Amino acid sequence: MKKRDIFTFLLFLSFMITNVALAAEAPPVIKAKSAIVIDATTGKVLYSKNAEETRYPASTTKIMSLIVALENGNLSDTVTASKNAASTEGSSLDLVQGENLTLRDLLYGMMLISGNDATVAIAEHIAGSVEKFAQLMTEKAHQIGAKNTHFVNSSGLPDPDHYTTAHDLARIASYGYKNPLFAEIVSTKHKVIPWAGKDYGRDLYNENRMLWLYEGGNGVKTGYTDAAGRCLVSGAKRDGIQLVTVVLDSETMWDDSIALLNFAFTQVKPETIFSQDDIFKTIRVANGKAEVVKLVASNDLVVPVSENDKDEFSTVVDAPNKIEAPVAKGQKIGVVRVLYQNEEVSTTDLLADEDIERKSLFATLADSIRNLFAFFFKTNSKSEV
Repeated sequence: MKKRDIFTFLLFLSFMITNVALAAEAPPVIKAKSAIVIDATTGKVLYSKNAEETRYPASTTKIMSLIVALENGNLSDTVTASKNAASTEGSSLDLVQGENLTLRDLLYGMMLISGNDATVAIAEHIAGSVEKFAQLMTEKAHQIGAKNTHFVNSSGLPDPDHYTTAHDLARIASYGYKNPLFAEIVSTKHKVIPWAGKDYGRDLYNENRMLWLYEGGNGVKTGYTDAAGRCLVSGAKRDGIQLVTVVLDSETMWDDSIALLNFAFTQVKPETIFSQDDIFKTIRVANGKAEVVKLVASNDLVVPVSENDKDEFSTVVDAPNKIEAPVAKGQKIGVVRVLYQNEEVSTTDLLADEDIERKSLFATLADSIRNLFAFFFKTNSKSEV
């Protein structure tokens, strides 16, 4: 090869390497003291900075308050604000002692405008006191894997024994998104709730600007105290992929969160593991007019896949081998479990794909007689041999 040709080849090779390097998205530079982005379905970490350091969570605490309230309360319950709740310091829903609101309305007041008084009213209603409610919060956090978290109140007001980590907050928010009511509340931009003694309601606008700033933004919670700095847990969903990002003690929490989500969405792509009506199993139907029924998936399942974990997903079918007639189309008969690195991350119902009526008593009797004769002749034939 001539020198000129070699030089041209090397120049071309250099150009290609440079462009490949540029094509790989570089992690953003952010100002937050601690930060993380995870995929909510699998818990896969897509970016991390000091994410295991313990820090004060400020009002991002209310994410766990919401989870505990949803799992232990009745949304239609009437909650009466105590003197203790009405006198709570910090951001407020302006509750007055003796005021009645439904638990549902208080949860919106807690999450949209960060009402500390609402969290106290909720805690006292569900657990009898803030201290006992905080114990429930800590226990639940540890159950879902947030082991480096400890809560002493429901609001996030500063306390040396009230702490978490960026990774734990991401775990908590990801768990919350599994509950449709959680997702509905944290993604609400505007809500009007009653205001006792006034001829107008409380007009609540969500303080989480990511709902307006970011395409696909769907939660979660802001927070600020002098001790914690500016904190933001935010979620975004695109193409079936739910991400959660956490920035703690960040002077530029909106910019940091947007940059982290933009980066994270380049690291994964949606992949459909199975589609609605895909057949997973065929099972026998006892005493039915048809002998078998097919079990089909109740919905599509999309998972976030990166280049190095495509083979980490698997499915396990949990369904009987036989069912008694009658069977109704759409009847749940089993589930398909989706595993990521051998840990269950999602389940989808398996449904009967058709109606199967039960045989009449006469037809069932005839079948029994037929089976009896078949058994008799089979046994007799063997004896003659």
